[in-house]
Amino acid sequence: MNIALWIAASVLALAMLGAGLMKLSRKPEQLKAAGMGWVDHVPAGAPRIIGLLEVLGAIGLIVPALTGIAPILVPLAASGLAILMIGAVIVHVRMKDSFGHTLPAIVLALLAIFVAWGRFGAYAF
Repeated sequence: MNIALWIAASVLALAMLGAGLMKLSRKPEQLKAAGMGWVDHVPAGAPRIIGLLEVLGAIGLIVPALTGIAPILVPLAASGLAILMIGAVIVHVRMKDSFGHTLPAIVLALLAIFVAWGRFGAYAF
């Protein structure tokens, strides 16, 4: 189970790091062109804040576990990312996006929930 949790955390961290860096480095027009139509419906700074949270969450999934410093941050980061991705699912549903467009957010939410469950529970560090 520990290996499955590491794999899930690694996949989740890579996805969040990529998505977060994209939101931090691109303008809203570029994000919209990349398929993120929701940027028109949120305050101007929201994509950058979301991107920052995604990057911090990705770091929180891996670094504390590797260093042994404050490993409680791993399930906390996973919980925060789960909340963020559930919010993303809600936004996709409210915007009437297709299931295929919503599916990545659902999968990432489930991965985050799995990591939080495992690292808060019997497989904590």
